[in-house]
Amino acid sequence: MAKSPHASPSPPAPAAPASYEDALTELERLVGAMEGGQMPLDSLIESYRRGAELLAFCRGRLEAVETQVKVLEQGQLEPWIDA
Repeated sequence: MAKSPHASPSPPAPAAPASYEDALTELERLVGAMEGGQMPLDSLIESYRRGAELLAFCRGRLEAVETQVKVLEQGQLEPWIDA
């Protein structure tokens, strides 16, 4: 089945956040918009997906920092591998 010439292409996937702070800011904005209750269902689902991605990104960053702090507490300095 051929696509309609009027069909819009799917939007590109959002880029990974540049930093933990950027991810947290975007996540807070998404949550606020979702809690407002005025989003169409499709937008709500996309916002939920993006929020899950941002949450995973933030958790990964926090786990990396926690690991480095544990290493520092043991008196060893190891390079931080930025994921």
